[in-house]
Amino acid sequence: MTAPAPIRDFLVLPLPGMGARHLIERSVLVYRRIWLVLVSGFFEPLFYLLGIGFGLGAMVGSLPGPDGQPIPYQLFVAPALMATSAMNGAIYDSTFNIFFKLNFQRTYEGVLATPLGVVDVAIGEIAWALIRGTLYAIGFFVVMFVLGLVASPWAVLTIPAAMLIGFAFAAVGMAATTWMRKIQDFDLLALVQIPLFLFSATFFPLSTYPAELQTIVQLSPLYHGVELMRDLTLGHVGPWLLVHVAYLAALGALGLLVCSRRLGRLLLK
Repeated sequence: MTAPAPIRDFLVLPLPGMGARHLIERSVLVYRRIWLVLVSGFFEPLFYLLGIGFGLGAMVGSLPGPDGQPIPYQLFVAPALMATSAMNGAIYDSTFNIFFKLNFQRTYEGVLATPLGVVDVAIGEIAWALIRGTLYAIGFFVVMFVLGLVASPWAVLTIPAAMLIGFAFAAVGMAATTWMRKIQDFDLLALVQIPLFLFSATFFPLSTYPAELQTIVQLSPLYHGVELMRDLTLGHVGPWLLVHVAYLAALGALGLLVCSRRLGRLLLK
């Protein structure tokens, strides 16, 4: 009889998702040569902050903050735009790039010829999109700090909050991309992304929206990201923040599950 393999032999067997780091390393190597593409996405929310936060903000004056106390408009808008930075970075990498890798470059067919599986692909690509969104958020946080828009030590937690936002949008974005068949389908992405940006309590408090729309706004994932960022930046911390965290985490987990299954159907025919 053959002796059973030592327990340590089982510990080195590859598990689903363990090869995801190779996809991240690949993305790092690719972006070393096109780093300007990576950096460019940081500037759109920054221009909004300077143009609307400081330009339009001079006419708006103050708005009620999360605790009801008036705060400068710039301080109201900045955390929301930081959340938008995390969303944009995650969506750019989990949609356009994934679409071309799936349909034109056939990248994943080569990846699956190695010991890596579809779960590794899903986790690796979502993780890289999360990293890109987090880099945008860190850059935006530095700008906020320089401009004096960080009002509480709790604001340091906006970085992990940005990672959570990036995870949620990267997972959902990549899952949605697996249904796209032509370039024109990205018009639908803009149809969703732009209203999310404009109507997630980004520029005005929720109370300014019509009552019929407030419930719809509260279902927006960006709304939860904006509220989480705003509360942390202003030091308005309490158990209600767990609702935002749970919403974004659940959305990301659902997106990852759907994405993994869809990739399996597309790539393992």
